[in-house]
Amino acid sequence: MKYNSTRGYDEELTAAEAIIKGIASDGGLFVPEEIPRVGKDFIKELSPLSYTERAKKILALFLDDYTGRELEKCVNAAYGNDKFDHEAIAPVKEAGDIFVSELWHGPTSAFKDMALQLLPQLLTTAREKSGEEKTSLILVATSGDTGKAALEGFADVPGTKIMVFYPQDGTSLMQKKQMVTQEGGNVSVMAVKGNFDDAQNGVKRIFGDRDFIYTLLKENTKLSSANSINWGRLAPQIVYYFSAYADMLAAGKIKLGDKINFCVPTGNFGNILAGYYALCMGLPVHRLICASNANNVLTEFIKTGAYNKNRKFYKTLSPSMDILISSNLERLLFHLTGNTVKVKGWMGELQSMGHYAIGSEILGKLQSIFWGSFADDNGIRATIKKVYDNQNYVIDPHTAAAFSAADDYRMETGDSRPMVVLSTASPYKFAGSVLNALGKDCAGKDEFALLEELSTLSNTPIPAGLKKLADAPTIHDKVCAKEEMIDLVADFAAAK
Repeated sequence: MKYNSTRGYDEELTAAEAIIKGIASDGGLFVPEEIPRVGKDFIKELSPLSYTERAKKILALFLDDYTGRELEKCVNAAYGNDKFDHEAIAPVKEAGDIFVSELWHGPTSAFKDMALQLLPQLLTTAREKSGEEKTSLILVATSGDTGKAALEGFADVPGTKIMVFYPQDGTSLMQKKQMVTQEGGNVSVMAVKGNFDDAQNGVKRIFGDRDFIYTLLKENTKLSSANSINWGRLAPQIVYYFSAYADMLAAGKIKLGDKINFCVPTGNFGNILAGYYALCMGLPVHRLICASNANNVLTEFIKTGAYNKNRKFYKTLSPSMDILISSNLERLLFHLTGNTVKVKGWMGELQSMGHYAIGSEILGKLQSIFWGSFADDNGIRATIKKVYDNQNYVIDPHTAAAFSAADDYRMETGDSRPMVVLSTASPYKFAGSVLNALGKDCAGKDEFALLEELSTLSNTPIPAGLKKLADAPTIHDKVCAKEEMIDLVADFAAAK
């Protein structure tokens, strides 16, 4: 299978080549030239398998230039060796009439581990396959969870360096602590004055600077990405949609062929886009429900077809969703239109004017699959309390946004199909916000005292990766302006 740019640049790459490169030469995103289709028998055969076995089968359809042995090695390294604290990797739990796919049992307690434990394996294998000798410099802009998950995955991986930019005041204290304490001889972490979009736009500008890229190449360095703009980050996320369906099938909660709904906390649109690929492959999905926070640019887009980032930016209880430019939406627009000229035009309008509109025809296609709603911080607090009071189940603020959107969807549509909420982070990553929502007084208590309190309240263990941060020293304490990012990348690339 070959991969092409969403913006039409004449570039046809294998999966391994696309993973190494990260982003297309014209600034577009790589998409598969066709989406493989599977039937009911394929889905039925997944049901008795482990998560790793399911991953091998699904990824083989997209990464067909990797041998079976190569994929097996990558997948086993990503999900084995007790890296995840649950044997199911992504277990499906029940909270009343909601099924919850818990995607946060990896080493950084966030769903990003599901892909970012695998991406380094895919990248290093791609480098070996292609005989790549240049250093791969991974650039990451993060709103909180991607940064730590990428650092954890790439730390001390041979042939790579990784540099993470995060908004100075735009993450939770625990997310920041995870990043600034990261060890590794090939890592750099930098706070950016501004919000996530400032960091993300800075990284995109670097990828789009051909002179800079050429200079790095002469110095034996190639840029790549661990954000969901990289196909090697997005493809692994398709797996857990199939896995959730297979688990529900195995448990007798649905019959083969029954359509279900997925509700997804959404910021950069990569997580929910993976669900779209699963649907296109043949997974019986009725609706993909996009859950936003107060930065509800996606909810408005799904309802009106108009995307407008020119709005007030809110710092919320769910910082991983504090995003006004959802990069992966570009891939969806390509698949809905098949028109690279339109996509390139819309992305140009977004960059120059901050808005674009897709028109009624494409909006109709969008709304036949997606539905959107949002919850502000008050709604998120109320949902955390409601789920705990009714189900004795503790959720983080991002997952709460999805529970709220799932309720909104059912109330407005009357659709009673099985609903799966993707739970994207452990509540321990946002212990203060969760305890406040549950009516607990957190004043004067540090983050680690709050972890202990949440553990007592929920009768669950503190994730090991978070508990050990209490004694971890700060290693990365630098702050930069967005205009300084490119010079800092050059310095890091040149450092021995």
